[in-house]
Amino acid sequence: MRPGPTEAEPATVPAGATQAGETPARWAWVERAVWTDRMLTALDQHGVKGGKWYSLVDKVHAPANLRAAFARVKANRGSAGVDHVTVERFEARLDENLDQLHVSLRDGTYRPQAIRRAWIPKPGSTEQRPLGIPTVRDRVVQTALRSALEPIFERDFAEHSYGFRPERGAKDALRRVERLLQQGYVYEVDADFKSYFDTIPRDRLLERVATRVSDGRVLALLRAYLEQGVMDGMECWTPTRGTPQGAVISPLLSNLYLDPLDAQMAEQGFEMTRYADDFAVQCRSEAEAQVALAEVERWTASAGLSLHPDKTRIVDTRERGGFDFLGYHFERGHRWPRAKSLGKLKETIRAKTHRANGHSLDAIIADVNRTLRGWFEYFKHSCRTALRDVDQWVRMRLRSILRKRRGRRGRGRGPDHLRWPNAFFDAHGLLSLYAARMAFCQPSRR
Repeated sequence: MRPGPTEAEPATVPAGATQAGETPARWAWVERAVWTDRMLTALDQHGVKGGKWYSLVDKVHAPANLRAAFARVKANRGSAGVDHVTVERFEARLDENLDQLHVSLRDGTYRPQAIRRAWIPKPGSTEQRPLGIPTVRDRVVQTALRSALEPIFERDFAEHSYGFRPERGAKDALRRVERLLQQGYVYEVDADFKSYFDTIPRDRLLERVATRVSDGRVLALLRAYLEQGVMDGMECWTPTRGTPQGAVISPLLSNLYLDPLDAQMAEQGFEMTRYADDFAVQCRSEAEAQVALAEVERWTASAGLSLHPDKTRIVDTRERGGFDFLGYHFERGHRWPRAKSLGKLKETIRAKTHRANGHSLDAIIADVNRTLRGWFEYFKHSCRTALRDVDQWVRMRLRSILRKRRGRRGRGRGPDHLRWPNAFFDAHGLLSLYAARMAFCQPSRR
């Protein structure tokens, strides 16, 4: 059995909870250009005959769905693909472009173009991560395809899965991890898939899709996306495994492939929290954690995947060392930004606070504050000392700028703390993460 809903998780709408013609609240996010009340009622309460959906491609290429898909692509912005067509250029001839997509999808002549590969740095590492950038036209079709497919699989996804799912997010997953720690699940299986997106066996993945979708045109479209060529510089090649990171459809497919692991762990009574390919299994004892790890290893091998040998271990969170999950580090009853998250923040702040920065102090602080506010919104649940240390480091960077403007070399230190005390930066509007956290933790007063 799957675990029941928790405080932070949306409850499943029971059969019969709505009157005829009403849309269950859990489906408020679906694309209404595709999903009618009648379809949602069948999906939510009764399912469909045989458990499979037979005719979906007409929903994918419906003009209203394609137009809604472009609106989402535009909102997400993003770069041009191999054809160099930007979102703005595509929109300049929107009606013509959408009509061409509608006709080619309807007639079966649509073919996705190659993916442009870009390399982005991994936070806190010298390594780079590959990112696939489809063309705008392909992103539109993938978005339309996802709108048609997502509710079918979302209906049965596990409650403890949070990554890239409607009305769920990383903070929900973190709340679950924290709640389990407080309930005594202090042994954690810290495991990491090795190159997950690049190693998913495609035939098995499509078999998973086919358990609920029997529309051959849709399955062929999915296969075409999985078999897209990759343009890396001047070289073009075709991967034989995996689903490209950066593709609109990839998050749904990656969740689908890991759903059997979610179900298996829940059926055996293990407390698992998953966000895409990041997951944590929390146990009450080391022996239970050993059993859970063995189960994960067995399932991973049977699914054609592998765990990273250097990143798989069992952690007693009450001792030094702890574990990282979704940007946070958990250890001895506390949590704070993990080293890579802190390193990424400092890298961004360094770029804004070069000692030779010629802008006014107020302009520099305004720029720094934009970064700090976004970072605080995610890491405001950290322990106070972690945020206080960041405040001190930021002020040191600013004192170094002021020190250089007085003809001195080196970091801001010693007498500089008296020359430009903390209150000086407060007066110039610098955001204090420590003060913001204290205000956040204060109970509201009526």
